[in-house]
Amino acid sequence: MISLTAGGALLAGSAFAFFIDYAEASAMPAVRDFLIAWQVGNYKAAAERTVGADPRLVARALSQVRDQLDAASMKLGLGLSSSAGGEASDVIVRNGNEATARFSVTIDLGENGEPFSYAGQMRLRRVDGKWRVVWSPSLIHPQLSEGQRLAVVTETQQRGDVKDSRGRSLLRKVPADVIGVYPGRLRDPRRTIGQLVAAATDADGRRLDAERLLGRVRSAPPETFLPLLMLSRAEHADLILRLRRIPGLYVESILAPVEPARAAELVGTLGPATDDRLQRVGAPYQPGDTIGVSGIQFLHQRHLAGTPTVKVVAVDATGEQQKVLAEWRGRDPQPVSVSLDSRWQDRAEAALARLPVPASMAVVRANNGEVLAVANHRTGGRNQAMEGKYPPGLTFGIVTAEALLKSGMSGQDKTECPATATVGGRQFTNPGGGRADNTFQFHFGFSCATTLASLSTRIDGATLVQEAARFGFGKDWQLSVPAFSGHVPMPANDAEKAAIAIGEGPVRVSPLGMALTAAAVDAGLWRPPLLMRSPQDAQTIQPQPLDAVPAGDLKLMMQRAVHSGTARAARVPGPVAVHGVVATVDYQEGGRPRTVSWFVGFRGDIAFAIAIEGKVSAASVAARFLAG
Repeated sequence: MISLTAGGALLAGSAFAFFIDYAEASAMPAVRDFLIAWQVGNYKAAAERTVGADPRLVARALSQVRDQLDAASMKLGLGLSSSAGGEASDVIVRNGNEATARFSVTIDLGENGEPFSYAGQMRLRRVDGKWRVVWSPSLIHPQLSEGQRLAVVTETQQRGDVKDSRGRSLLRKVPADVIGVYPGRLRDPRRTIGQLVAAATDADGRRLDAERLLGRVRSAPPETFLPLLMLSRAEHADLILRLRRIPGLYVESILAPVEPARAAELVGTLGPATDDRLQRVGAPYQPGDTIGVSGIQFLHQRHLAGTPTVKVVAVDATGEQQKVLAEWRGRDPQPVSVSLDSRWQDRAEAALARLPVPASMAVVRANNGEVLAVANHRTGGRNQAMEGKYPPGLTFGIVTAEALLKSGMSGQDKTECPATATVGGRQFTNPGGGRADNTFQFHFGFSCATTLASLSTRIDGATLVQEAARFGFGKDWQLSVPAFSGHVPMPANDAEKAAIAIGEGPVRVSPLGMALTAAAVDAGLWRPPLLMRSPQDAQTIQPQPLDAVPAGDLKLMMQRAVHSGTARAARVPGPVAVHGVVATVDYQEGGRPRTVSWFVGFRGDIAFAIAIEGKVSAASVAARFLAG
């Protein structure tokens, strides 16, 4: 809504103390009445106080100023405001039957920017004993000439790229169509914009702001193409066809880097600035602008897009001659750089590509925590590799085993693996049935759930939760991109503690959390994930060292699981051994049965975790990933 200064406020101030000359003071009412009428929108009354032009043309010219600037508000004042550098003593100067009056103009162009403020000057003439304002376009702005109008030009630069750690773009150029108008050629701008908005409203009810779009059209140079919407041709072919049929809309075809080439769920997508999206990204973006709507593209919108340069110009009827009256420089777009390595990203995506069910995978570098790959397959656009919340099952045994080894056990200690075990009154079963008595290392390698459940009585609940925290579970990783660091609650009793020890019950983790766990075993030090290189995330969380001897035993246990245990499908030829654990977890979510299959491990300096929503050999997928 346009906010206006009340007429009384227009007259307020000490300027009138200087009007001691009667002749000058007598011109003041004409100046005052003209400015008040113009400000409050009574253009007919303002025009009736002018001379030198048809009052109807004057009224029309005054009425168009707000539309030409898409103004949120307009304030006029006698004399010059302090921002214009004026003084109250020279408001009106008379020379016989002629006079000049100075006034100030402050126009709010919206979008939280600086106001358009300037000093105005009008000529007055006494006609038949009454002072009249001599009409001229320079009344609207001192630099406006006959045949010119005001307009607003918004200049944007090409959006910044999203690059991997080697400087390769994670985006690809695709055919796109830019839909826009030549404002001066529209017979009925409101109708054309209304049809555009109706056609572009999506199935979820997202719509463009018709009034703000109309404001953009009215304030733009009349003969310059004004882009209003950019759409990917592959994704929006039907909509583009409908828009082409709307009279007054023009389409320009381009190649634009608007789609992610890799790590789509992390990189994110671009889309039109609908009402709900504008509420999230805020000013200075306009309806129809192409903005980030998900992932890094949304979270780092201002960094990638910068802010536009806005100019107020005087333009002639052809739109070719433009004189800049005011300019507000925007901020240049900047690229975003992430730690992803396209080689590992391609490997991860290829490893999941054949699966008929949803799956996700996170890959990190063990010696520094850099996230090398974030792959998601059939996840409906969700970044489950970082945000997924799954029960880890026996892959959480890495944490439990570390706690047990710290308590004094070793991998060579004799343990049991019965088919069933009762802890705290709750019965636990081993999916593979019972196994002969053997070592802790052996039973860990064969994913013996009853072994870990029974051994959980050797440690208290607080110790188990503290050990999980050392592996980063439940911590704030301080990433600017959403990620789930896990949930490991304090057990209320021995039965809950045993369930947590084997990664069941309320325990939830993400593939990224488990990849970092594997990396900690490999490096002997848990590190927080590093993803954003530029702009860099301000992380203060400290690495957590693991005790050397338990970590060494745990590494051997994970190697045993791949060499001859339940994770042996992950074995690949080569001089560097694969370490890892597997798990298949059946659980309930929202009252529905679910299953997740895991592989968590490392080879050399590369640690990774795979979560597959179904009964699938995650170890085989791991082998496919490692084999490239």
